Amino acid sequence: MHTIHRATEAPHTERTDLINLKRMLPFLWSYKGRVLVALVSLMLAKVATVSIPLVLKDIVDALNVSVSSISSIPQQLPIELPLILLLGYGALRLMNVLFNELRDAIFARVRYRAMRDISKKVVTHLYDLSLSFHLERKTGGISRDLDRGARSLSSILNYLTFNIIPTLAEFVLVAVILFSQYDAEFALITFGTVVIYLAYTMALTEWRMHFRHEMNAHDSEANSRAIDGLINYETVKYFNNEEYEVNRYNDTLEKWEESAVKSTSSMALLNFGQGSIIAVGVTLVMVFAAKGVVAGEMTIGDLVLVNAMMLQLFIPLGFLGIIYRSMKHSLADMDLMFKLLDNRPQIQDADDSKDLLVDQANITFNNINFSYNKERQILHDVSFDIPSGHKVAVVGPSGAGKSTLARLLFRFYDTNQGEIQIDGQNIQDVSQASLRKNIGIVPQDTVLFNESVFHNIQYARPDSTMGEVRSAAKIANIDEFIESLPDGYDTIVGERGLKLSGGEKQRIAIARVILKNPRILIFDEATSSLDSHSEQTILKSLKKVAEEHTTLVIAHRLSTIVDANNIIVLQQGRIEEQGTHQQLLDKNGLYASLWKMQQDEEAAL
Repeated sequence: MHTIHRATEAPHTERTDLINLKRMLPFLWSYKGRVLVALVSLMLAKVATVSIPLVLKDIVDALNVSVSSISSIPQQLPIELPLILLLGYGALRLMNVLFNELRDAIFARVRYRAMRDISKKVVTHLYDLSLSFHLERKTGGISRDLDRGARSLSSILNYLTFNIIPTLAEFVLVAVILFSQYDAEFALITFGTVVIYLAYTMALTEWRMHFRHEMNAHDSEANSRAIDGLINYETVKYFNNEEYEVNRYNDTLEKWEESAVKSTSSMALLNFGQGSIIAVGVTLVMVFAAKGVVAGEMTIGDLVLVNAMMLQLFIPLGFLGIIYRSMKHSLADMDLMFKLLDNRPQIQDADDSKDLLVDQANITFNNINFSYNKERQILHDVSFDIPSGHKVAVVGPSGAGKSTLARLLFRFYDTNQGEIQIDGQNIQDVSQASLRKNIGIVPQDTVLFNESVFHNIQYARPDSTMGEVRSAAKIANIDEFIESLPDGYDTIVGERGLKLSGGEKQRIAIARVILKNPRILIFDEATSSLDSHSEQTILKSLKKVAEEHTTLVIAHRLSTIVDANNIIVLQQGRIEEQGTHQQLLDKNGLYASLWKMQQDEEAAL
């Protein structure tokens, strides 16, 4: 069997973060023009930001010179204002705000379109994955991974555009100013502090990340358990297991709580270390700057400039520590989402696949061998034909492999050996979309969307009209019931159709397949939830509908298939016998014994 990665498991500690960042880039490429304009705005904003301390230095020095000159004269004269510098200071402040807001406005489209595109791609991919994946998935965990993954993409884009790139740009501009205008020790202390700060932050963040991994795993598991319990609400109630389900949910939340507390508590050590490094660096720079002023090598304006540069650099750097942690968390979340995308469909179209061309709708099962796993083979050398317009029924004990035939015909799985043909075309050589377009099924367990009755029937053909929907409902003998509902066809059926009875759900499913009107019909115990009267009414309708269709009926009630052109009796995955109803009764074999058993059961009622 194909091995499926569980997206809700904790990701490996050595995640391919760089690869995931590269995989993110195509979602930005469609808006590369906006990205470029946003980056230009960012650079202009940072140039303005770094220029503010330079202008402030000139203002302080101009005022200092003016005050010194006046103090040497006995008469008190007014101090001359450096008006041009002050106006320039204000203009730079305005530029900083303008270009920052322009960057935000331009990049908003990029951010939200990327979220939309990645979410759409993951959901599309989930629909493309094979049935085997969806049988083993945890819906709640996947939905949480998808939600966190889309939000993590948005967060990473924000961090890169609004924090990391601006800080790096400012870092480079400050480096140029310090190296070009002041002694080397100022630059060495500043950038030495930055290097130590970053190394400390990354080391401790990596150490703390396993707490985040545990949080994600327990969070997804708790969500899965909650949703699974709520989906199976009736089963929980049947067995009085509310407390049991709540305790299972709470046990997982308790593990999540422990990981969350450890993650938050360990942050104190990180924050203290970061604050200490910044405090030492700023103090050393200010000591050297003060010495320079005392020695006459630097002006008061230089002292103000160096101090402003340090604050301007270390304030965002302080946030950069938080951003780095958040970035790592977001990368961990995004890793789970990309792992969903890494699951490959078990069933894929061939490179040269063509559309299925249906003329007569003849179906051939030729020497089919199949197993869901190596330990247990389900079908053994099964061969039979369903000629055009014929009704062929498959019966047998539970576990004989009856429903597996329908799954193979839909190509939810591929056979281990043998082939299935429709009008001489191997279904593995045609596209899955064209195959399923020509097949309609009424499953044994009908699951409806939490939408209106109209939506659930129209789902077979979304472009169909109300008249067509009602016509299909009448054939399925459910139009009168729908009209009796308070909201008629606008009645919401509840999650998985819980507001309807089993028979009502099956009749909606029958109406849906009638509306689809495919050439091939499959009824997988389609009347098993109906009373005898409704069953007979629908059987008459289905007989009329199936007259021009090739029909495969998987039956439990043998009374529903007495008119079949051929009845195949499966026993432990092998064809035990086949023939018409009367022929099989005459053989007095397995079918005859099943028929007698059901007749005795009905007589006892």
